[in-house]
Amino acid sequence: MEFLQSLRITGLLALIGAFLFAIGDVLLLGGRINIDDYPKLKPHLKLLSDAEKIVALSPARLMWGALIGVFAAPLVLSGFWQVYHGLRGANANAVLITALLFAIASVVGTFVHGTFYFMGEYVRALNDVDESSQPVIVGMIQRHKKVLIISYAPVLIIIIIASILFSVLVASGTTQFPIWMAWVNPLTMTIAWLLLKRFLPQFVRDWTEGAGFNIAYMVFFTCTTFTLWNG
Repeated sequence: MEFLQSLRITGLLALIGAFLFAIGDVLLLGGRINIDDYPKLKPHLKLLSDAEKIVALSPARLMWGALIGVFAAPLVLSGFWQVYHGLRGANANAVLITALLFAIASVVGTFVHGTFYFMGEYVRALNDVDESSQPVIVGMIQRHKKVLIISYAPVLIIIIIASILFSVLVASGTTQFPIWMAWVNPLTMTIAWLLLKRFLPQFVRDWTEGAGFNIAYMVFFTCTTFTLWNG
């Protein structure tokens, strides 16, 4: 009974963590601007790749957007402990690899999340300095984007692999999850969110920009906790 209670608690903690992470995403990336109000940024739109909207966000909002996600990360990690035990009954090595991959993606993803605070500071500086000083900031943004690509690309790949492994294991019918859970993983829920998002009002799409993964994790942990609630 105590073990079952721990599964419930870690699932709820992970759900809260994913929710806080999503709030952090909204604080860091949510919103829209009229680029005509920021003429200094116009020559750099290709480089900024939609990050120009961060210019309208306050430093305090950026700071809390980054920190909320960072401090929510341990809560999300607890959910993968729940997933690990929910997969028991399947091949032990495959179960361990799946849980570890999810955990690794979460840890590296937390770094990626936090770096958007610094991107926000660069964008704000690019808008504030004289045009003659902008090349310095442009160079910083270019290097920052390289770091993002190097760290974010593996996160995407790892989540895809872990999600596929999770679904294969659940579909085997040997885990604690019902067979239908094979359709519910962070990858499929992200795809579902992107499809659903098309039908939502524009302001909702703007404010949830960048939060797709964590919205998917909210649904994922809701389902894992629900299906394991009674053991």
